[in-house]
Amino acid sequence: MNFVYFDKIRKLLDVVEQHERDTMSQVVELLTHTILAKRSIFVFGASHAGIMTEELFYRAGGLMVINPIFARELMLDTSPVTHTSRMERLPGYGPSILSNHEISKGDVLIVHSVSGRNPVAIELVMEAKRRGAIIVALTNVAYSKTTTSRLPSGERLFEVADVVLDNHGDVGDACVEIKGIEQKVAATSTVIGATILNSIIAETVQQLVNHGVSTAPVFFSANVDGGDEKNQEAYREYQDMMHYDFSWR
Repeated sequence: MNFVYFDKIRKLLDVVEQHERDTMSQVVELLTHTILAKRSIFVFGASHAGIMTEELFYRAGGLMVINPIFARELMLDTSPVTHTSRMERLPGYGPSILSNHEISKGDVLIVHSVSGRNPVAIELVMEAKRRGAIIVALTNVAYSKTTTSRLPSGERLFEVADVVLDNHGDVGDACVEIKGIEQKVAATSTVIGATILNSIIAETVQQLVNHGVSTAPVFFSANVDGGDEKNQEAYREYQDMMHYDFSWR
């Protein structure tokens, strides 16, 4: 049995490393500066794109200063699940999500949307930019260019972001062709997106250490001895940049 998906992912990772290295380095510098300036980092995605939000949030080895933007109507445990598609296409919903978040000038917002065509992500970005935030988009530029925006004004995510990270995936995201059916299977955006963002996080922490930061805002695993205590220690230093409940009750 030949597991084609492994080959597809290996090749795609090579393409991303070659073509996105400079942009990834730009994002590393941006996040490093943001943390040194004591500003905050937010991350958002709708439906499956929101997996990147969960990947970066409250994770052993992850940055404590990553603030998730979750929206109940866009989570995949919503019933019927098709309601998530209706909501991400609904004009005006994106800015209402941000009304509950303290994103402001000098903060960074990372937004993941593979197609980059739905109003929720685009309008959320527009509102964050209005507040003075810097926008990093993780998207598929070639895919997005084959679509029309579902926003009445016509913008797509890659057209409104300050920095664009391209996952270089197939149009439609799935990548494996199966003889006898039209639809490809096995999406690439999750594994590629996680690799891009975790690579950026790792290099950002290295840059913070290079700048003399002694207590990096990095989570210890809660499942190793002493992890909770070390996380509480770091929390005391970085709590002003963390806009989520980290209390122990």
